[in-house]
Amino acid sequence: MDDIILETAGLTKEFLGFVAVSDVSLRVRRGSIHGLIGPNGAGKTTCFNLLTKFLPPTRGTIRYDGRDITGMKPAQVARLGLVRSFQISAVFPHLSVLENVRLALQRQRGGSFDFWRSETLLRQYDDRARALLDDVGLNGYADLTAGELPYGRKRALEIATTLALDPVMMLLDEPTAGMTHEDVDRIVALVKRVSAGRTVLLVEHNLKVVSGLCDTITVLARGKVLAEGDYASVSRNPEVVTAYLGSEAEGAAAHG
Repeated sequence: MDDIILETAGLTKEFLGFVAVSDVSLRVRRGSIHGLIGPNGAGKTTCFNLLTKFLPPTRGTIRYDGRDITGMKPAQVARLGLVRSFQISAVFPHLSVLENVRLALQRQRGGSFDFWRSETLLRQYDDRARALLDDVGLNGYADLTAGELPYGRKRALEIATTLALDPVMMLLDEPTAGMTHEDVDRIVALVKRVSAGRTVLLVEHNLKVVSGLCDTITVLARGKVLAEGDYASVSRNPEVVTAYLGSEAEGAAAHG
């Protein structure tokens, strides 16, 4: 039997009568890169918010690593190793790149009052912070103010701060959104690299990224699971072509 690290059953979220996520059953294998795709409004980000407990489900259950986390709070699931990186880059723009990662390392250690400690004591995190920056290709940017980083590099910094929390499973919300082709290639290579020994679940709109990264893909449409499988099988599914690829083609034609 497959080793399933994250599983949902009947996951549903309603907002004042509108069903954003409907009866979603998801099974993510440990050590895999699993993609969640679908057209705009399909319920992908709502699903992420449910998995990471930023939203309570209307119905359904969520199990992570054999444990029922349906009623847990975001900080509790993060401490279990289920860590989310947000769609909009979430860094402290006025701190240096190194300080951003160091802050995440302090948080992982659980020292609430480290802000008041001496600079010498805080430097104990620097070697690990620099190693994480090296992992994401930012070793030459350590002393730069985070707000000065180009957009693609900010996303790399965000992934570094996520890695600082020592995740067992990473949830990445549109990691390549708004990027140039060069940045997209860099982030794809980065996700491949940091996925070693971890599980990754990602929401992504760029099908080329999904095809190059994901072992398994779940397609959502109108809040429901439309199809699941590898990229080759999903991309040939007529319902997926109509709901997702068709809408992309229509959009391209409208702008062409």
